[in-house]
Amino acid sequence: MIIAQAEEHKGISSAVKLNFSSIIAMNLGFFGIQYSFGLQQTNMTPIYSYLGANADQIPLLNLAGPMTGLIIQPIVGAMSDKTTSKFGRRRPYFLIGAIICSICLFAMPYSSSIWMAAGILWILDAGNNITMEPYRAFVSDKLPSEQHALGFLTQSFFTGLGITLANLTPGILIAAGLIGIHARSGNNIPHTTYAAFFIGGLVSIGSIMYSCFTTKENPLSPEEIKKVKAMPGGVINIFKDIIEAFKVMPTTMKKLGLVYLFNWYGMFVYWQFVTLCLAKTIYNTSNAAADGFASAQLLTGTVNGGYNVVTFIVAFPLAYFARKITAKKVHLISLLTGGVCLACLPLIHTKALLFIPIIGLGIAWASMMGTPYAMLAGSIPKAKTGIFMGILNMFIVLPMLLETITFKYVYRYFLGHKPENAILFAGGLLVVAGIMVSLISKRDIGGKTNG
Repeated sequence: MIIAQAEEHKGISSAVKLNFSSIIAMNLGFFGIQYSFGLQQTNMTPIYSYLGANADQIPLLNLAGPMTGLIIQPIVGAMSDKTTSKFGRRRPYFLIGAIICSICLFAMPYSSSIWMAAGILWILDAGNNITMEPYRAFVSDKLPSEQHALGFLTQSFFTGLGITLANLTPGILIAAGLIGIHARSGNNIPHTTYAAFFIGGLVSIGSIMYSCFTTKENPLSPEEIKKVKAMPGGVINIFKDIIEAFKVMPTTMKKLGLVYLFNWYGMFVYWQFVTLCLAKTIYNTSNAAADGFASAQLLTGTVNGGYNVVTFIVAFPLAYFARKITAKKVHLISLLTGGVCLACLPLIHTKALLFIPIIGLGIAWASMMGTPYAMLAGSIPKAKTGIFMGILNMFIVLPMLLETITFKYVYRYFLGHKPENAILFAGGLLVVAGIMVSLISKRDIGGKTNG
């Protein structure tokens, strides 16, 4: 495989166009990140249920994702902006995060209590966030503006592929006769879950190492290195940099924050309650010890895997349409489609019709994972990419954090303690998010920071 590189004397501001194979190689690590994320999406609610958690405890038990993202992503993004090591600016963080993730994936199925599983999840999410944010900045550093949509939607492709395989792995192992569907360990967790997490640990570290060894970063010029080293260091100055970035935040990011409020609150509700919903609507049970509940967990893997199949199928077509009709219109249409189709899921009582939410969610998820970054990348300075990408991802985790604090009461008092209503509610939020995209103007997307 030929890996196109920038000339040594050109700094990060002089990114050159890469061929398609190079873009695939640099983004392969995202496959491992999202494989890990897919395992969390499908398995954490069932794992908590197997260990004895109640349904209204689920949001609080999933606090790890939003909290670690809120704390770690902007800090690591700012640190990577100021990193001048011989191994690169972003790649050291990929490897550190991947090692942490892999260890936690191997450990998770051995959880003996709810709080042990929650503690491992905190560390696992920390590792994911250490890797994730510099990876977003890496793509923006490496590619010129005309390739940003392709670069970020290639990450959507690997997001779909990684989560698909993560979700389908247990079913494949059962179909191959390698593991029995009802085989469980002493902590009540199925053997299929053990196998999926073990495979995830290998995939996470392997794919990220491949990208690190095949794709070099664009080197900083001597002038850029001198400028970075002249900047004040230390934790306090990192927080000062983050605060300053908030002050000069581009209008695009502010309006995307409003979109994200509804978008990610809704997705977090979906991930937490889809298994409980399918158990009720397809298998007519809410008992975690019943065979129907275990079947619902496998069906969740099929649904999540299915919509991620759609994601990697439509990722490159969305990149094409983003060039033709603008990224804004692609994102608006995608979110509306996803919201309407998701709202259909609680009304479905036969597995054959689940293709409706699968298709809609796949289109929406592909756009969520790539289009907003393409909309933003052209409006932020290259030297501050890490900080701004970190702040954008804060807008992902803040709604998730809000959900963990508030949804317990929404679920109990407004949704009748019914998982079907939770999924309907999530679909409505995606529709509202799509409407909010219309507030972003063409001038916003083309604008620069306010500083």
